[in-house]
Amino acid sequence: MCWAGRMMLGTFSTLLVLVHTAAAAACEFGPFPYRATGIVCRMTKPAALLCKLNQETAQVIQAAFRSAKFPNITGERSMRLLGRVAYGLSNIQVNDLSIERSEVELKEDNAIHISIKNVSALFKGTLTYGYSGAWFLQLSHSVDFEIESSIDLQLNINLMCQKQQVAPDASDCYLAFHKLTLHLQGDKQPGWLKQLFTDFISFTLKLVLKREVCKEINAVAQTLTNFVLDLAANFVRDKDIIVDISLASDPVITANYIESHHKGLVLYNNTSSVLSDSVFSPSLLTESRMLYFWISEHSLSSLAAAAFLDGRLELSLRGDKLQELFEMEDTEAQQKAVQRIFQGTSYNDSVAKVWSLSQPQISLQPEGTVVRSSVAVEVSILLAGEEPLVALYMEKEITLTIQATYAEKKLILQPVDSRLVLFSLENPSIQSFLQNMILVAGIPEVTSRIGSTLTSLMNSKGLDLFDIINPEIITRKGYIIAQLDFGFPSHLLLNFLEKSL
Repeated sequence: MCWAGRMMLGTFSTLLVLVHTAAAAACEFGPFPYRATGIVCRMTKPAALLCKLNQETAQVIQAAFRSAKFPNITGERSMRLLGRVAYGLSNIQVNDLSIERSEVELKEDNAIHISIKNVSALFKGTLTYGYSGAWFLQLSHSVDFEIESSIDLQLNINLMCQKQQVAPDASDCYLAFHKLTLHLQGDKQPGWLKQLFTDFISFTLKLVLKREVCKEINAVAQTLTNFVLDLAANFVRDKDIIVDISLASDPVITANYIESHHKGLVLYNNTSSVLSDSVFSPSLLTESRMLYFWISEHSLSSLAAAAFLDGRLELSLRGDKLQELFEMEDTEAQQKAVQRIFQGTSYNDSVAKVWSLSQPQISLQPEGTVVRSSVAVEVSILLAGEEPLVALYMEKEITLTIQATYAEKKLILQPVDSRLVLFSLENPSIQSFLQNMILVAGIPEVTSRIGSTLTSLMNSKGLDLFDIINPEIITRKGYIIAQLDFGFPSHLLLNFLEKSL
């Protein structure tokens, strides 16, 4: 959804990631856009302030400086006694770049202001110069040079919407030079020559550096955004089930947070759900945590419906797991049930299948996520060389309330209230035992397996690479809120920059 937004790439790139669809009002929306909002992402100012001194900021800026293609600089000037002096700077490269500090400020003009203070960079290259004297004496020289610089960099990242997706514009870029000192090879050249070329070159060099560095920063912003959008698209898609994360309304940027609104519609087999009565309001989210996700009941229900239609709401148990269920208690009723169903067959030669007969109905309430569905259970005995023998088949109507938590990089689904009605039971005499077994052991096992499956799915998309701190999952009537603090694995950014720039 905006989960890609979890792909925080430092101060500069973190903001791009988390608000990858927060954009200016270049896209058209209806008169009541919140009503079509299925998912909301809010990143608060503490997230930006916490990240502003991190290593990733320096890595992004360094990548921009080092990826910039500096053109050769040429010029000439008439000098008394010396005649015409021509010069050229070539093979300009950046070395030994460091950043002292950075500052981030959110503005209500739909822009993110980033100040990079005291960028120290050493430029190296070759200086070629020549002059024709008044007595027709022609000389030409070539010498290596170094240029020490100290620069302040101001970025105003404006967020624009194009085709319902973000298009960040970092062209509002300023470089202020506090130091620009030319050193010729070994500093053995005459002092007048060094002063001459310092005067000639400084102004032109400043213009070239500003143009090329700012152009490259804007290119890096675009590249990072495309990277994030690809991650987000992959995260919210699994085979034929896709979540539409295009914008539902204009973003909100205040002095305290950035908020983006997404449709959150589920696409399955070229069909889409429709949402026009969302209950979202900005007042539903606070500003005390770094990152918030608001998800509508409609989006979750649509995901459950797509999973049902795709045949994913099925589960098989055999061997030790099957034995744990049927031997949860040692009573006469249990023994009779096991004998009647398995007739002495080993649990390893039997399999229990559980599947949903109807589309689950999802209702989000303060006490948790309420799920209602018709479910079938079938126990079969596997006979060598023969068709499986159905030993038990039953259907049940189940109402289940689940509370979700996320800890140690795992999604945990805990049933807190279960009610069921059995019907179509071929052996009514064992109904009491089966009902108790399902409530006490069967439902917790199924929810645990579903939580493990969802954890594996999310981790396959890279969620486990992020440091998610003190996450909370809160359900309310009609929506769910996930709120958390986060940390970003810097090696992902390094790998990306190395491959892309």
